[in-house]
Amino acid sequence: MDNYLTLLSFGDQGWSDEIAQGVFVTVSLALATLPVGLFLGFLIALAKQSEEWALRTSAEIYTTIFRGLPELLTLFLVYYGMQIGIQQALKALGFESYIEINAFLAGIIALALVFSSYASEVFLSAFRAIPQGQYEGGYALGLRYRPVMRMIILPQLIRIALPGLGNLWMILLKDTALVSAIGLADIIRQSGVAGRNTKEAFLFYGIAFLLYLVLALLSSIALGRIEAYGKRGEQTS
Repeated sequence: MDNYLTLLSFGDQGWSDEIAQGVFVTVSLALATLPVGLFLGFLIALAKQSEEWALRTSAEIYTTIFRGLPELLTLFLVYYGMQIGIQQALKALGFESYIEINAFLAGIIALALVFSSYASEVFLSAFRAIPQGQYEGGYALGLRYRPVMRMIILPQLIRIALPGLGNLWMILLKDTALVSAIGLADIIRQSGVAGRNTKEAFLFYGIAFLLYLVLALLSSIALGRIEAYGKRGEQTS
């Protein structure tokens, strides 16, 4: 028991410092990916509703690709493929510089691509749930498209999409574990390093299990409160 307490302590003899750093990296990655993924997903949903055939087709191809590819493969393609692509482009321009993509940035890009492809479907369903009369009423008041979207459609869209986006956030939180495959020191990687060095893999992966469970519970509480806040204006029967 004393040995376990030592291993889980802070300082030179324990691994809690490293595990805490892993928690920080995991949460930071998820929070940094969320707004990027939401913004891209919203734009893709708009493109899917566009009257332009090229926009609709491009959006469908985008979502088909990134919903169909395994997340880990997408991560590898971004992390290694972007480096190769940038280096080839620089070489074509006469530069011989070596470019290395930061693992954290690669994680954000890869996870945002996957997240946005699913978020676009959530937004699209929310758009379709809003009656056409909402748009027509705004236009009847003399509002243009952008004010109608900002003042009438978006508040309803966010409220309708919140449950689906909440589920996607939980998936995103778990998918951050994939970045350990490209060397980012998240919860999984730090737990693995600690387990290999101390020969106590079960202990540290158990700690990782508890940490992800705590993050999921905190997220569930936060999402529940956000949804309740979004529904505050609804009439009760």
